[in-house]
Amino acid sequence: MVAPSLKLQDLIEEIRGAKTQAQEREVIQKECAHIRASFRDGDPVHRHRQLAKLLYVHMLGYPAHFGQMECLKLIASSRFTDKRVGYLGAMLLLDERHDAHLLITNSIKNDLSQGIQPVQGLALCTLSTMGSAEMCRDLAPEVEKLLLQPSPYLRKKAILTAVHMIRKVPELSSVFLPPCVHLLHERHHGILLGTITLITELCERSPAALKHFRKVVPQLVQILRTLVTTGYSTEHSISGVSDPFLQVQILRLLRILGRNHEESSETMNDLLAQVATNTDTSRNAGNAVLFETVLTIMDIHSAAGLRVLAVNILGRFLLNSDRNIRYVALTSLLRLVQSDHSAVQRHRPTVVDCLQETDASLSRRALELSLALVNSSNVRAMMQELQAFLESCPPDLRADCASGILLAAERFAPTKRWHIDTILHVLTTAGTHVRDDAVANLTQLIGGAQELHAYSVRRLYNALAEDISQQPLVQVAAWCIGEYGDLLLEGNCEEIEPLQVDEEEVLALLEKVLQSHMSLPATRGYALTALMKLSTRLQGDNNRIRQVVSIYRSCLDVELQQRAVEYDTLFQKYDHMRAAILEKMPLVERDGPQADEEAKQSKEAAQLSEAAPAPTESQASQLLDLLDLLDRASGDAQHPPPLDPSPGGALVYLLDLPCAPPPPAPIPDLKVFEREGVQLNLSFIRPPENPALLLITITATNSSEGDVTNFICQAAVPKSLQLQLQAPSGNTVPARGGLPITQLFRILNPNKAPLRLKLRLTYNHFHQSVQEIFEVNNLPVESWQ
Repeated sequence: MVAPSLKLQDLIEEIRGAKTQAQEREVIQKECAHIRASFRDGDPVHRHRQLAKLLYVHMLGYPAHFGQMECLKLIASSRFTDKRVGYLGAMLLLDERHDAHLLITNSIKNDLSQGIQPVQGLALCTLSTMGSAEMCRDLAPEVEKLLLQPSPYLRKKAILTAVHMIRKVPELSSVFLPPCVHLLHERHHGILLGTITLITELCERSPAALKHFRKVVPQLVQILRTLVTTGYSTEHSISGVSDPFLQVQILRLLRILGRNHEESSETMNDLLAQVATNTDTSRNAGNAVLFETVLTIMDIHSAAGLRVLAVNILGRFLLNSDRNIRYVALTSLLRLVQSDHSAVQRHRPTVVDCLQETDASLSRRALELSLALVNSSNVRAMMQELQAFLESCPPDLRADCASGILLAAERFAPTKRWHIDTILHVLTTAGTHVRDDAVANLTQLIGGAQELHAYSVRRLYNALAEDISQQPLVQVAAWCIGEYGDLLLEGNCEEIEPLQVDEEEVLALLEKVLQSHMSLPATRGYALTALMKLSTRLQGDNNRIRQVVSIYRSCLDVELQQRAVEYDTLFQKYDHMRAAILEKMPLVERDGPQADEEAKQSKEAAQLSEAAPAPTESQASQLLDLLDLLDRASGDAQHPPPLDPSPGGALVYLLDLPCAPPPPAPIPDLKVFEREGVQLNLSFIRPPENPALLLITITATNSSEGDVTNFICQAAVPKSLQLQLQAPSGNTVPARGGLPITQLFRILNPNKAPLRLKLRLTYNHFHQSVQEIFEVNNLPVESWQ
């Protein structure tokens, strides 16, 4: 005989009354034993009560898998009380991972065929909760029949079940297409809302359904217009906004139907303007409708005035007291800044004010948008605001702010002096947070600005004398002092206040850098080289410099030791060559050595054209063969006319040849990665002036519902190639097709070796850390041959 067990209410009270976790476990284990014994004895009267207690135990996190078969027995029962608990247990205890869920397919089919609405509702709820793909395929005809039932209760549940089926089995779209058009004429709130959701799922997963439902755009427009003007039903109004949930769903569907379709977009333009101007923004419900309206306007082929209206709505959102609304506005404006730059620029003061937000996520979004708004006309004003923000911004934003300022200054600098001042300010304020290439870029910039050498060296000397903790600043200052130390000692710079500096002060400052515990090995290398170069630029005795160099011959750092040994050898054995070896660095163009090579080639070509005799007949025929070969390679150029065999005719034709070769055919783009809406594409460019160089632009896009954060892309190539990674445009890809991240790879392949690329991606998506390592072997042949 089974021992008496507790009732459900008594069990809940006893579990809540347990003072320790051990007492709770004891109560639950004891009651689970009673439940098992009752299941073994097959008590049909109290089976549903025992399962109800087991479901409560399952909700507390304890194992309850032994009740799965009892759920099947209760579902097969003819009593409603048993079916109710059985279906609830199936929804909680069964899923696709258990084969037992397939055993209830026949029971659900029988219950759906009955005319008892509560039982049909239970079956539909269970199917929409845990129905697998096999169950959806088997039960789709029954659900389709229920979509046209007269009862609103059943139709609403059947529509939601159909949504689940479409998500599980997209090929079932054709089954539910015909009923949807009929359901759009319903006035019942739940049925209409569910129908709009079902049509949205169909359009997102089936191109045929998308084409089919574009015919009902006028009907959807009329439904939404009725909601906005006359209201739908007073019981569904929230804060004076008529049924905002239905409005939002219709706007989302219109966005899908109007995307890349001119006719549908034109049909809904007037309605979107009406919604944007008549919706009350004093409550959150109205703001939600307005935000969906803005997203719809930006995704379809809307008129220019309508897009400006949408941007202005987002600008008003920036003034809202709710932080969530301001964050949404900043994120949306960041997506629109590329397509509607001038309209977003009007709200630049408000965006800049958002930099002072105490919320870290808001200030980060405001920083990204502020950097995107910088252009050649406002670069001075924006840099002042961003530099002021850099001084007070949180540490986790300082690196992004510094990198953004450096990139914007490099792109839009009005003058070289302004560019140098901006970089120096960043190095002084946040030198430890700048990119690795900041030092090389600034030294190259200073070296190319010959008229600013004296100004730069004095500015850097003053900055170094005040602070030697910022390592990039110390490295640039040491390099500049070593190169232009003679200009520092002359003191003839008229652009800044006069400052008298003697040789001993300069040497003492560099020695201080060498001896500082804050100096990195690379910084000490810069300082030691600067001392060595000053040995040829100073007028005094070099004994102090020689002593410092000799000290570092026994340094523990191998690189610094080797450098000191070589410099000391230069003093002892090759002192007569020291002045020539330590001359100033030659001017380097911003484009690198390619410009010098092109200038040299053009000069040689000019000399050859001046000294070359008139071409002979054999030379003319060789020229014809060469042109024919180029013609076969390009495939687009026309064959030249036959040359005159006379020398004069050949010379005349030479003058008619084009000066530049035809542009190469574009290299096709390549998609190399896709996961959960995150996609990575490669685009290729080979500069005609340097065929050995390949520029690869990495573009990361995100079509999912969640933002991609902390995105990092790293690459590796075979040893025979040289790879240089430029800094990415950001580290966050907003959801739903937000502003993508781009990054430039420069690959030098002088031997035209087959190109292979190994990529490593790390990012956070849906609150999970993702790391992918893969190799790209299918790069276009045009990218390396």
